[in-house]
Amino acid sequence: MSLTKQTVQKVLVAGKGENKTTAFANALAEVSKKVMKDSAEVLLRIEPKQVQLVTAKSTTVTERFLWFFLPRKRTTYYVQLEVEVAIQSIAVQEVPFHQSIDEQVNKQLIPFLSKKI
Repeated sequence: MSLTKQTVQKVLVAGKGENKTTAFANALAEVSKKVMKDSAEVLLRIEPKQVQLVTAKSTTVTERFLWFFLPRKRTTYYVQLEVEVAIQSIAVQEVPFHQSIDEQVNKQLIPFLSKKI
């Protein structure tokens, strides 16, 4: 009996950073978090199949020390991606568990004593 199953899902993620590669890396790091949050199964593999760019923005701000001195420009990049993901998981709901009931009521539990330093 095979417990694994494969599904395909589309996930919309966003990321931002100080350069383009950081923005893309932050967005792709969100894929696994979003898939895990939405799933109630045990995930074995999350594999991106296709990535599509939804939006890409850059914002440039000029910063100044004491409102006049040492101007510098800082650029922040923002991307929003639609990622098609192949998910391999174990369907925990389909696993048949056998239940056993222990009838011993008077069990003697011996506590484990350890030295605390």
